[in-house]
Order: sequence, then structure tokens, then C-alpha cells
Amino acid sequence: MSTILTPELTAHWDDPTSFLLSSYRRHGGYQALRKALAMEPDQVIQTVKESGLRGRGGAGFPTGNKWAFIPQGDGKPHYLVVNADESEPGTCKDMPLMMASPHTLLEGAIIACYAIRANLAFIYVRGEVLHVIRRLHNAVAEAYEAGYLGKNILGSGLDLDVVVHAGAGAYECGEETALLESLEGKRGQPRLKPPFPATAGLDACPTVVNNVESIASVPFIIRNGAAAFAALGTERSKGFGIFSLVGHVTTPGQYEAPLGTTLRELLTLAGGVRAGHRLKFWTPGGSSTPILTDEHLDVPLDFEGTAAAGTMLGTRGLQIFDETTCVVRAALRWTEFYRHESCGKCTPCREGTYWMAQILTDLERGAGSEGDLDKLLDISDNIVGRSFCPFGDTAVSPAVSSIKYFRAEYIEHLRIGGCPFDPAASTLFAEESAR
Repeated sequence: MSTILTPELTAHWDDPTSFLLSSYRRHGGYQALRKALAMEPDQVIQTVKESGLRGRGGAGFPTGNKWAFIPQGDGKPHYLVVNADESEPGTCKDMPLMMASPHTLLEGAIIACYAIRANLAFIYVRGEVLHVIRRLHNAVAEAYEAGYLGKNILGSGLDLDVVVHAGAGAYECGEETALLESLEGKRGQPRLKPPFPATAGLDACPTVVNNVESIASVPFIIRNGAAAFAALGTERSKGFGIFSLVGHVTTPGQYEAPLGTTLRELLTLAGGVRAGHRLKFWTPGGSSTPILTDEHLDVPLDFEGTAAAGTMLGTRGLQIFDETTCVVRAALRWTEFYRHESCGKCTPCREGTYWMAQILTDLERGAGSEGDLDKLLDISDNIVGRSFCPFGDTAVSPAVSSIKYFRAEYIEHLRIGGCPFDPAASTLFAEESAR
């Protein structure tokens, strides 16, 4: 079973010096950059297209296509912005990647800038992760000193500067246009699209915004060829990805495997659900993706497989919950998070998440009514497709999907007038202990 793992991005994370330039070069680092600089920029874009790489931040848009959208000969500066504002609950892949191997990200960023004809790149990082920011600053300084950044990189004529920018900790800034607003020094709220960042992004100039893992995958593609990447994964979801297993699992952590891998396979590698317990529900891509249950262990974890199951691949943040977890309480906590993180720009999201949290609070306490379940679904219907950005569409996922699979558990809260997972309110724990 261990053969499903494809350690590429994570291959040298166990090396205590993996973050240093000397260690990165020892393992073949920056060879892909030399190869890319010997190619025409459009050839680099075509190679990324042929690889089938799709955005690893959750949206899954083809990376090569996004690069190709940048207009050429327009007389404007072009920018690359790396979205390192990882803030999806349950997701932790970009931060350890930047901690363990920041030069992988930098090499990918330099190649991307060469392809889109950009001379300035920004890495937008959450301000709370100071340790990651310091490590990136160190890597950037090493790259400048070695001639991988600055003027006339490796004699190619490419001039490139990279700026590490610390955000202020807003979940909404994970949305690309809100991130650009923040980078320009404005409030982090989404823009109306079109125009899209490819034509009017940072400072109204053509801009590519890519996730950390998307950019970090580029050196592998250039070094090994598009076919090597496309040979992994599934027909429409190519390549490998980092799956974050957290929660009630024996060995939580990062598992790098081809897209299309199943939770059953990943749990086998991780030692299964914690001893003495069984899987109850899980998220395939962080809390903004609709939950699945133990009936979905064999759903292919790719863009198409998760969509067919009524959810999304998202960030591949797999939160595992066993039978001791109250799904109503989990939905409430997630909804409270989205209520707090709503930027407030549009009414459906601002007001809808507030009222959903209020109703879920009553239901979790057993103080609501069965009609509140339909009210929750009605409010959700008035948020989805009516909010200014995708935040509202995903914020309703915990409540809607938990009602879909665990409506009886909601009703049980109402029947006993409290949470059945509270030992003082129910015989559930006594029954579990007697088994």
C-alpha cells in the first residue's frame, strides 16, 4: 500500500537542513531553472499546459492556461503573486512546504516569472506564521546571493525581484482579488470579475495568482517533462498532491500521493482512525467542502470524483472525525468561523452567516425546533449564488451537508433538549462504554 506515495515535494522534509540552499542544490535544486531558461517562455507555458497541472489551492483551474492568459507586448509590467495565505480550517500543506523547502517555491516562482515575462513577484503569507516568513526571507537572501534572483539571472537576461509580504490574517484574503486589494494596501475585499487578474490584477496590470503548491510543482514538471507529471493521477486530474490528514487519526500528517487516491488508502498509511473508534464523518478539502461519511471511503480524491460525490477536492485538508464527535457542534463551530471571517461586503454572506450561527447555536443546545432545519436550508439557498464571491457558497457547506447526512442527530438534540454527546444529557457514552 505504501507504493501509492509519491514523495516529490516532501521527499527531503526529514533532512534538518532541507531549507538551506546548499541542501536544495545537493538534491538537484535549480536544475529545472537552468533548463527553463534555455527554453522559450511560451515553450515553458506549453510544457505546464501539457502536464495537466491544475491549481492546488482548491479551484483546480489549469495553471498553464492561467499563465497563457497574460497578454504579451502590452507595454505593462507583469506580476506573479503566490497565494500563501493558507487559512482553510483543517489545511496544513503550504506552511510545512515553505518551512521545509522554501527554495522549491522560489525556483518555481522564477520559472513562472520567466514564462509570463514578469520582473517582480510577491509571496503573500499569513502574518501569524512568523517562522515561515523568516524562513522565506532567508531563502530569498540566499537566492539573491547565488544569482538566482536579481539582475541577469544565470546570464539569461532575466531580471527578477521577489518580495515576501505579510498579510494581516484575514481568511477572505485567500480569494485572489481580495488578496490583490490587500497587497495594494486596501481593505481585503473581493473585486468584481471581470476584469480578471490576468488582464487587470495588481495595480491594474496583468497578474498571475497561484497557490504555493501549484508553483512548487513547476520545477518537477520542467525537470522531468510534462509526461512524467501527467502519468500520475487520473485522466482529468493529473499529478501528485499533498493530503493533510488531521483529527481522529492514528498518525496525522502530510501524505503526498497521486490525485485519485482514496481516503481508505490514506487511512491505511496513517494507521487508521484512532484505536477503539470508527470513522463518522470527514472533510475532503477543509471545512468549506461538504462533509462525507464512512460510506465514501472509496471516493477518488480528485476534482471529478469528489464532485460526483457532492463535495469538492478543495485544499485536500482531510479532517477525520470519529463517533464521539457531535456533528451539530462541529457545524456550529465551522459556521461561527465563517461568520467571523466574512468580509461584510455583501448582504447575503454578512447577514446569512450570522443567522445560520444563531440557529445552529439553538439547535446544538436542543432549544430550537425541527422547522429550524428547513430555515437553515432556506437561508443557505439565499446565500449560494447570491454572494459577491465564492466565500458565501462554501460557508454554508458544513450546515447543509451535515443536515443531509445527519438530520436524525439534529432531531435527537431537540428530542432530549440538549446535546446527546454530553455525558450529563444522554446515555450514549454509557452505551458505548458497555460495548
